[in-house]
Amino acid sequence: MRISGSVTALATPFTAAGELDLDAWRRLLRWQLDSGTQALVVAGSTGEAAALYDVEYDALLRSAVEFVAGSIPVLAGTGLSNTAKTIEQTRRAAALGADAALVVTPPYVRPTQAGLLAHYRAVADDGALPVVLYNVPGRTGCDLLPDTVAGLVAHERIIGIKEAIDDPARMTALLAFRDAGFTVLSGDDPTAARAMLAGADGVISVASNVLPASMRRLCELARAGKVEDANAWDAGLRDAYDFMGVEPNPIPVKAILSRLDIGRGLRLPLTPLSPVHAERAARLTDRLQQLEQSCRDIVAA
Repeated sequence: MRISGSVTALATPFTAAGELDLDAWRRLLRWQLDSGTQALVVAGSTGEAAALYDVEYDALLRSAVEFVAGSIPVLAGTGLSNTAKTIEQTRRAAALGADAALVVTPPYVRPTQAGLLAHYRAVADDGALPVVLYNVPGRTGCDLLPDTVAGLVAHERIIGIKEAIDDPARMTALLAFRDAGFTVLSGDDPTAARAMLAGADGVISVASNVLPASMRRLCELARAGKVEDANAWDAGLRDAYDFMGVEPNPIPVKAILSRLDIGRGLRLPLTPLSPVHAERAARLTDRLQQLEQSCRDIVAA
């Protein structure tokens, strides 16, 4: 399996009362498939995985697997703060039909690099699912360094990395490991075009929840090496990238989704988008719909 192109880190729709909204979930899945998204992540950080009950995790993942019916890969977020629990969660995802596990560095516990090496080898050795490493130090409190990744790339069950540090030197170091069995994915929308133009295989994106066709086109342009076209298209998405960072993820993207009738709420301690950003959210929703229509026109032409 090779994960590449435009991959959406799906938000989890809730009702205004905070219940799982599976009807909205299926609308989101349909939009993603119709717009050309090339893989999906269920129950990642954008999906508020830490706020999900086991039965909800199961329902979301089972629904996504059934919905896509093998047409694109489904990755399950399975990374937890303990290795044994991560293995257990990865087995759970495998039983539900996931194609691969997206395994974040263990949050909060701040293991050493030796600990990270042992952790990922143990999860991969268990063999439940192929593993995509996920490094996002701003959320987890630890950084999976390239030298440690070098000790993991040869493992046949470790198939790639999602790197969310926006440093070009970090991406260059990781791209040295890219080969037929190991894919390198950006985890940072604002620098994804730069990463793909440098050789990255794609992006696991937050913005593609609400810009699925536009992010697919960005990936196509950048991965084809069309520098001017990719940079021009990327420039048109800057307002969206900036808005996604005005408050912690997934608050901004869920504010846009709610305006599109895909879910209504978040779960504490996350709170709705601050009123000061409401007007911007409304303007941006209109702009994003225009961008998506332009992508459909390009495909139709």
